[in-house]
Amino acid sequence: MHLGDTRLLIEAGRERGLLRNQMAYVLATAYHETAHTMKPINEMGGEKYLRSKKYWPYIGRGYVQITWKTNYEKAGRILGIDFVSKPELLLQPKYAAPIIIAGMVDGWFTGKKLSDYITLQKSDFKNARRIVNGTDKAELIAGYAKDYDKALLAEGYGVDQVVTAPAADVVPEPVVEKPISKSSRF
Repeated sequence: MHLGDTRLLIEAGRERGLLRNQMAYVLATAYHETAHTMKPINEMGGEKYLRSKKYWPYIGRGYVQITWKTNYEKAGRILGIDFVSKPELLLQPKYAAPIIIAGMVDGWFTGKKLSDYITLQKSDFKNARRIVNGTDKAELIAGYAKDYDKALLAEGYGVDQVVTAPAADVVPEPVVEKPISKSSRF
């Protein structure tokens, strides 16, 4: 739970009000997408390979490997930063963290959102992969999410988020004693 920027991501998720199981899935996604570093990275591949991509120079960057100019523009509009002219800024945790959180919560990447798969009632970690990248490596990432969920539970994530209603005053009804009937078998 201290690998790379894990704590920073947890804090960003807490600020956004993510449920424990939602936070677990964000961490699992970041773990997978950053090649297990939990640090924002560039898409894997040499320069020649990356330049061959249709979306060059808007290659995968950050915790979630955001790609394509339109996504850089969207992130820029929301965060008030010009990522189109300075795409390398997506490698800074202060920008990459809100992008992975907002992108997964609000459905920026594929139109699918965390709440479509992960709520108080369900944790569909396998199909939650559709939020970012179809079903690519869905089982593997679901396994990471289960592990993160256990770790977050162990450290008390979300416990302070539970809201309980005050107990209602309970007034017991008076008990009326009835005589036992002679015909009773008991």
